[in-house]
Amino acid sequence: MSNWKLIRLNFGQTPAHFGEVGIGLEESRERVRSDTLFSALISNYARLFGKEKVEELLGNFQQSPCFRLSSTFIYRYQKSKYIYYLPKPLAFPKKYPIGKDLEFTKTYKKLSYLPLEVWERWYQGEGFTESDRTALIEETKKSKSVKDSFLYQAGTFDYNQAFKIDKNPKVAIDRNTRSTNFYHTGFVQFESQPEQHSGLYFILHFPTTNPNLEKEIQATLIFLGEEGLGGERSSGAGRFNLEWLDLTEEWKKVVQHQQSNHCLISLFWDDSISPELLNNSACYDIQERGGWIASSPSGYQKRRKMVRMFTEGSVFSACPQGKLANVTPDNYNSKAHHKVYRSGVSLSLPIYSSN
Repeated sequence: MSNWKLIRLNFGQTPAHFGEVGIGLEESRERVRSDTLFSALISNYARLFGKEKVEELLGNFQQSPCFRLSSTFIYRYQKSKYIYYLPKPLAFPKKYPIGKDLEFTKTYKKLSYLPLEVWERWYQGEGFTESDRTALIEETKKSKSVKDSFLYQAGTFDYNQAFKIDKNPKVAIDRNTRSTNFYHTGFVQFESQPEQHSGLYFILHFPTTNPNLEKEIQATLIFLGEEGLGGERSSGAGRFNLEWLDLTEEWKKVVQHQQSNHCLISLFWDDSISPELLNNSACYDIQERGGWIASSPSGYQKRRKMVRMFTEGSVFSACPQGKLANVTPDNYNSKAHHKVYRSGVSLSLPIYSSN
């Protein structure tokens, strides 16, 4: 029997720095992707439970993943309810008026994330409605009447209000010459008022019930919250309080829905892609994932190999599985250190075909 968990990360007033490939310290994203989250979890799992345990865990992943996790996404608590944002699938919603969307196409394209309530209706429920079309047109025109619409009330147009990204000034001092270098670092700050706050969440799926593993993962995430997620942790960034929750009824309805198409809510990589996944109905985007490795406790650093992954929101006509990608750098002494993996193990949600 499988088990699903909803994990909320409450950062409170603590800022966080989430960098991306090709983005310097001056920039920060508002969330963390699944491969970065998995790496942070495994690194802290090793610190808590030791080398043998983490090698056993990774060995299990080579055979059959013992858990799957999504990327992190924004949640927002507002008006006594939680709004969970999901990536908008790259396929059009059911009943979307293709060719008749000129009045609102720019507004629709700007919606990279949708509230769960809207996501479920568009891609698992009745689909796109005439009232949705009207609301998008009103939002395009910045009409006040849009506030009475279902899309507005659900929080469809409020995604960017859940956080703000600022640049903080910093000074680096050279150890040898004592010369200084002035620079800026980007930090994301989430809402932190009791009556209106926001943070990140992700979905965790255990294919089979395993109470011991679940306790270990929960303990690891609590430890990660104390250490911090993302960059600039030495400055106290990225610390959070963990909420380990069962799925709500609304979420249960979404994950248990029966459809043939699947939309990624994580990154996905495999060394052998089935032609069935890449048929004419597939809609996907690909991103290169890279970065640096730091081997604790030696602090050994080296750039890991780049790997190209399918991104969240990609749609396939079958359920993608994914694997761990070996990104160990060339000429890297794996005996003295360890092999380096990046998670391409995927998690997806069932959706209607847009055709």
